[in-house]
Amino acid sequence: MFARSIPRALYHTSRRKTQCQSFRFPMLSRVQQGKTQSRQISTRAAAKKLFQEYPFSFSLACFLILTGAGSLLYTTYVYNTYIVANLHNFPEPVANKLRRALFYSNQDVNPKKAVNYYRQALAVADEIGMDPFSDEILGTKIALASFMEKVNQHQKAIDILEIVRADCKKWLETTGKQEGRQADRTRVLAKTVAISVKLGDLYADEYIADQDTAGKNLIEGVETALKEQKRREDEGTLDGEGPWMSNEEMGGALESLANHYEQKDQHYLAAPLYLQCLALLPQTSCHAVVLMNNLSISLAQQIPPPTSTTLPPSRPALVSSARTWAQKSLSIAAGIKPPERNEECDVGCAVATHNLGEFAEMDGDIAEARRRYEEAKGLSQAIGFRGGVERAEEGLGRVEKLAG
Repeated sequence: MFARSIPRALYHTSRRKTQCQSFRFPMLSRVQQGKTQSRQISTRAAAKKLFQEYPFSFSLACFLILTGAGSLLYTTYVYNTYIVANLHNFPEPVANKLRRALFYSNQDVNPKKAVNYYRQALAVADEIGMDPFSDEILGTKIALASFMEKVNQHQKAIDILEIVRADCKKWLETTGKQEGRQADRTRVLAKTVAISVKLGDLYADEYIADQDTAGKNLIEGVETALKEQKRREDEGTLDGEGPWMSNEEMGGALESLANHYEQKDQHYLAAPLYLQCLALLPQTSCHAVVLMNNLSISLAQQIPPPTSTTLPPSRPALVSSARTWAQKSLSIAAGIKPPERNEECDVGCAVATHNLGEFAEMDGDIAEARRRYEEAKGLSQAIGFRGGVERAEEGLGRVEKLAG
């Protein structure tokens, strides 16, 4: 059984007619026209001759010229769209350093230069008095951590985010409690939650593999988010606070914690969280298909701890419930059409079909299990999902042994 989850401007020029433009020199125009035509003919003839004598070299040269021109245009577009346009909220001295940092982060990747320019940008921002807890400065620090992760410096990314979160917590306990800072408090608190969730993901990845610390960070992030939501429900939103986290943001935090519990085989803790995520998302989205599938897997593998005070459901009841959620995910995915339909729907269908095969195998229905595995293999092959093909073949191998 397995799961798969899938972080222009136009310008116009005006032309002004002058007296000189309306006055023509016929003889001069014909001479110029003749020269132009002669030049065009000679150029075409030369190009044709070069192609006939050096067909491979000429074609390669044309390809390289066109490729270079295309790359230049693309680089210019990326620079203006993603680098220049995103820095309009920064004072020019800071923006100048950040442009260089982003260039060495995304275009000509050079970690040493990128980090140096990020540090220079933050130093200049501090000198000119930018708010260290503004979205711009917090975003710059988070971008630096993201770049550290990108270049596989995961521990440095963690160190940066730990410092930023600690600073945010101190701010919330002091400045954040002052009158008139309600909107800033909401903004910084939401950033703190997001950083906690990201730290949980970083501690859990294969480079660090500290599942306990990952769990603590994820729990802290989810508890902080739910506590603030509960306060607002009980007391109401205060003047100037603004809205709290969106359903999508809240669902993302809950899903990260659910995935953590699933990886630790604590499916009895993951299932309720997946259910909460589903309550926050539109039921007709491809991500809902993934969540339903994950929920079905958690239900099928639930083993409540022995200290549980309530009588756990029977094994057949859990498998039946898991089957229902997997079938529901397939039903919803079937109704989602492009452009809303994406890879999550396609992979979710393949995984759900495979898991229905495993549920049938658990019940001893070999014929149904074989049918589902074959269907899952076909779906996986159609979308290029190699992992799905491999798992389906493993399932088919098992049922062949059981049938033999």
